Amino acid sequence: MPDATYVLVPGAYHGAWCWRLVGEELERRGVAWAAIDLPSATTGAHPETYLRDDAAEVVASASDLGPVVLVGHSYAGAVIAEAAPDLADLVGLVYVAALLPEPGESAYECVRRVPARTRLDEATRHEDGILSLDPALAREALYADCDDAVAEWALANLSTQTLASLRSPRTAPAVEVPSTYVVCTLDAAVDPLLQELLASRCDETIVLESGHCPMLSRVATLVEAILAAPRRDAPS
Repeated sequence: MPDATYVLVPGAYHGAWCWRLVGEELERRGVAWAAIDLPSATTGAHPETYLRDDAAEVVASASDLGPVVLVGHSYAGAVIAEAAPDLADLVGLVYVAALLPEPGESAYECVRRVPARTRLDEATRHEDGILSLDPALAREALYADCDDAVAEWALANLSTQTLASLRSPRTAPAVEVPSTYVVCTLDAAVDPLLQELLASRCDETIVLESGHCPMLSRVATLVEAILAAPRRDAPS
């Protein structure tokens, strides 16, 4: 099988920066990777920035990379599901503590499938269609199991998020490529019970004893999980 490029897609409030440690680990293993920023998670984004805009960014960034595996964290699970049908060279999907709405369902509606209030809900602030996080509460929601230095670095890099991106529905159908879900059992942002429910839609499940952001707290273990995820043969 030809080598694939792992395209790392950040969740809400995050950017390509959150994948830096994973990227360094992939480089040490000789694995090609790319991380992208999403329009909806860019500070200063127009409030009418939707899921489709994020998916279009993934497609534009990944289309010329040859065979690709999309890795989506948190909200980016919806993003990679939306982008998947438009990537002819897609060979795998990996969802990390991710939202995976059904076609016609939004990320917001997906979260409500398990009616449990999380630490992330407590940290979220809303003004004029833009969401932000209270830093004092975001640490516990996102980075409780991270080293202090890593957590402080991450908190300093958090962006805002458009509400429209979370409220707009997935329109893309499912695609026939292998899919893997990484369940994070200590997650205080996406309820682990919801993760288990969403994982049942994927071909394989990998369980990590991790908080919401294993790309910052369990780097080597997450890389092992990503690389262990099944792929299909690259399209000829």
